[in-house]
Amino acid sequence: MCGIVGYIGQQQAVPILLEGLRRLEYRGYDSAGLAIHTPSGLKVLRTVGKISTLVQLAASANLEGTFGIGHTRWATHGRPSENNAHPHLVNGVAVVHNGIIENYAELKAQLLSRGRTFASETDTEIISHLIDLELEKTSDLFEAVRRALTAVEGSYAIAVISQRHPEYFVVAKNFSPLIIGLGQGENFVASDIPALLPFTRSIITMKEFEIARIYRDRVELFDLRTGQPISSPPQTVTLSLQSAEKAGHKHFMHKEIFETPKIFTDTFLGRIKREPPRIVFDELGSNFHCDQVNRLLIIACGTSYHAGLIGRHYFEEIAGLPTVVEYASEFRYRRSVLLPDDLAIFISQSGETADTLAALKEVRARGVKTLAICNVMDSSIARAAEHVIYTRAGLEIGVASTKAFIAQVEVLLLLALYFATDRGRLTTSDLTSYIEQIYHLPKLIEKQLAAEDTIKQLAARFIHAHDFIYMGRGINYPVALEGALKLKEISYIHAEGYPAGEMKHGPIALIDEQVPVMALANRGSQLKKIISNLLEAKSRGGIIVGLISRGDTETAALLDYALEVEDVSEYFQPFVNTVPLQLFAYFVADLKGTDVDQPRNLAKSVTVE
Repeated sequence: MCGIVGYIGQQQAVPILLEGLRRLEYRGYDSAGLAIHTPSGLKVLRTVGKISTLVQLAASANLEGTFGIGHTRWATHGRPSENNAHPHLVNGVAVVHNGIIENYAELKAQLLSRGRTFASETDTEIISHLIDLELEKTSDLFEAVRRALTAVEGSYAIAVISQRHPEYFVVAKNFSPLIIGLGQGENFVASDIPALLPFTRSIITMKEFEIARIYRDRVELFDLRTGQPISSPPQTVTLSLQSAEKAGHKHFMHKEIFETPKIFTDTFLGRIKREPPRIVFDELGSNFHCDQVNRLLIIACGTSYHAGLIGRHYFEEIAGLPTVVEYASEFRYRRSVLLPDDLAIFISQSGETADTLAALKEVRARGVKTLAICNVMDSSIARAAEHVIYTRAGLEIGVASTKAFIAQVEVLLLLALYFATDRGRLTTSDLTSYIEQIYHLPKLIEKQLAAEDTIKQLAARFIHAHDFIYMGRGINYPVALEGALKLKEISYIHAEGYPAGEMKHGPIALIDEQVPVMALANRGSQLKKIISNLLEAKSRGGIIVGLISRGDTETAALLDYALEVEDVSEYFQPFVNTVPLQLFAYFVADLKGTDVDQPRNLAKSVTVE
């Protein structure tokens, strides 16, 4: 959601801000803008569309200045338009904002009653007016911003620059992510680390209800509510600049799918031991007690929710733990029954997902133990949970999550083995078998990647499809859901995932010669059942595509098209099935010519409701 960048220093601000915005494009946006402190005053440029349009606009405007802020907007209040684009300028005060002001209607009514006029439909413009009103009472921009935000309810990360204050700008955060970058005689802010990588590796990750003054030579951090100074030591970012580039791949999504074998290895390193066989999570610490957990509650959104559904199979079948999986956006608005011996697991790639974060805070307030599974270090969800396990998937820029999903499922499998071992449900030989299969999976995933030409040829046959049905059983049902999600996210083909056994209870009515079906038909305990289901679809004229275990000629003979995957036991099928489904979605989208890395209407981190 929305990208914020800011710079103050000795260099020209426009190239730095534009580069930062370019590196935040993966977050999703529909318009962009800049506010620059020039020798002739504060200048604002805004445009609908891509960063490239803003680049052209800035070049023609020839803006000079060493101090400015920039923004990419993902519309929430008000349609994409130049008027609704950020920054919003009111009487020399320019504001960029990521988040949602929940009481904006009430505040806007109050401002209108005081004679204020509005140039946009956004909730953000309200902040500009509130700050301008406070500047009528004080000449201190910092204090004006702090006072204005006391009236605001909701989520926000903001950067504020003022015509009357050429020596610093102000940033503040609640829920939405914001990072300060430290340089020599220059300082930066951004919504995410990639925007800062070309300029600095020293960062401060702002926490909830923090506000800062950003000068050229220093940064001053304060508690937003009390105004008291805060000390927050900087951290050093170890991500390479190359990791944020495509490295020869056409799209970030393609690059990230091909990083899966390495990520899979990175995720288990140090967490599985062969002699003697055991699972180790040092990050859980000595105060994490498996024997005090009798039920698991997994809460997540989107792709992370699908990972949780797979995790339920692991926890119930391997560890013997009752497990409930919930959409965070539904859970937080329902008074769920929580038990004293529950452990609530919150899954989020970014660690900033608004609904998941809100659900976590509610669960903690009700006294239930919490564990976060995140990819981004020091993210809001990671900080808010009692315990955190990082997936180590590295920077993921493609909006459609790929390698991060695999890493989430892997962590859930390892965690289930960890619980099962502690609860005495696994023999040494069983645990050894699991560990050896985990060690061999990266090589098997590499074999799946080597088949991309075959997958591309298959994808070419379906670029004109309008609908697609994915079906699976057992642990492969969530994989079907995830495969369908990937296809509709980036190709805009309507796709739905179903439990294969439920097809006859309604969805089979959709099947005809124009509706292809993707069936997950690996060898295993439910293969005969899934074959029965795909034959039901085929008899209605459906075109049947199947993922089948290597060498299964009998099942292949029943299909119109078959993709072979490595023959693994059922608990490991999500790993070998997911990669071909991701590549299939990728090639369909690429051959159709859609924007693979930045699909319309979507954002990488959903930091607003």
